Amino acid sequence: MFTGIVEELGTVKKIKKGANSAVFTIQAEKILDDLKTGDSVAVNGICLTVTACLEDGFTADVMHETLNRSALIQLSLGQHVNLERAMPANGRFGGHIVAGHVDGTGKITEIRRDDNAVWYTIQASPQIMKYIVTKGSVTVDGISLTVAKVSETDFSISAIPHTVKITVLGERKEGDIVNLETDIIGKYVEKLITPVKEQPIKSNITRDFLNKYGF
Repeated sequence: MFTGIVEELGTVKKIKKGANSAVFTIQAEKILDDLKTGDSVAVNGICLTVTACLEDGFTADVMHETLNRSALIQLSLGQHVNLERAMPANGRFGGHIVAGHVDGTGKITEIRRDDNAVWYTIQASPQIMKYIVTKGSVTVDGISLTVAKVSETDFSISAIPHTVKITVLGERKEGDIVNLETDIIGKYVEKLITPVKEQPIKSNITRDFLNKYGF
């Protein structure tokens, strides 16, 4: 589990592509302090398992399903990525509950400055938008952000200068694709209140059986 509080910017140093998968080598510094093989790291909001620890970074395998659902497939050498280690049990919960399992991607349609803040408007599919609520939480490329405005087709967030500076938000442009994970609490609530269709009970008792045994 993560909190959406980015620890540092990593750099994509190597990409080894398979037929439907890939192996990423990410250069990092801060998160290497206690990183071990098998640990989870959120890379642009996607939970990846560390397959090897290096002196200046780590490697991680990316499956076909992850490439299909996320913007990782668009990464190129030299690009920066948001990095966050899994939350320690004794750590501060600075953001919100982030699973690192992205729901899909969105498209940045507008970036505008508002004094010291930067507004980002992100277009997303109806399947994602139904979980986006004003003043709720959303994860954009692994960053825990508060939703400021919502329409039928997009939502907007307002980022402070610090967030823009230390994350990939500062490098994003209009038209860029970003990873999105909605608040998991909303998904559980939806599941609990959705009526379950009762399955008809099948019986092997036939009319012939009833006639034979006198029922």
